[in-house]
Amino acid sequence: MSDYLVPVFDLGGVFIDWNPMYLFRKLFDTEEDAQWFHDHVCTSLWNIEFDAGKSYAEGIQEKTNQFPQYFEQISAFDRRWHEMISGLIEGTIDIQNELIEAEIPTFAITNFSREKFHECLEKYEFLRKFDGIVVSGNERLIKPDYRIFHRLLDRYSLAPDQCVLIDDSFPNVTAARYLGMKAVHFENPAQARKELIEFGLPLKAA
Repeated sequence: MSDYLVPVFDLGGVFIDWNPMYLFRKLFDTEEDAQWFHDHVCTSLWNIEFDAGKSYAEGIQEKTNQFPQYFEQISAFDRRWHEMISGLIEGTIDIQNELIEAEIPTFAITNFSREKFHECLEKYEFLRKFDGIVVSGNERLIKPDYRIFHRLLDRYSLAPDQCVLIDDSFPNVTAARYLGMKAVHFENPAQARKELIEFGLPLKAA
């Protein structure tokens, strides 16, 4: 293992610009209707169930039983899921590529449904460059649960103080620090790059 800290990246909000509202704005005529649907029907808490291992078939069926008047819009949460991605965050991909060039192993730990992660793995090359990825939907554990961090550490024989987490969720950052990992609370690629350089990683200054 390298003498450098081992970077452990989150994916959504760090590499992938994912937001259900990108899709909901296409499904409804007004921002208010799209936001209401997000807040009351296809909510963030409901989405976490997929990250925790529930299948889309089961989740969509349950939700359409509850809100039959929104059958088409709820079904789109599965059928048109990729329209919730506006693109990749290229500055983070640049960081990953520089680390790989410097022969620094890179890992990811992500709250992601098993089904959609598999689709993204085929679609996005950067995902296939990691030395290892722990996906919540496969583990049926979601960050910031300490157990999913232990899965990563145990599976890849990493010590907490060897690792630096890069994550846009402050609760996840807090959990990682509690376990003894270093952490960067991701806001944008330039800020993350700066903090990773301060942790001693061999990246070019922005």
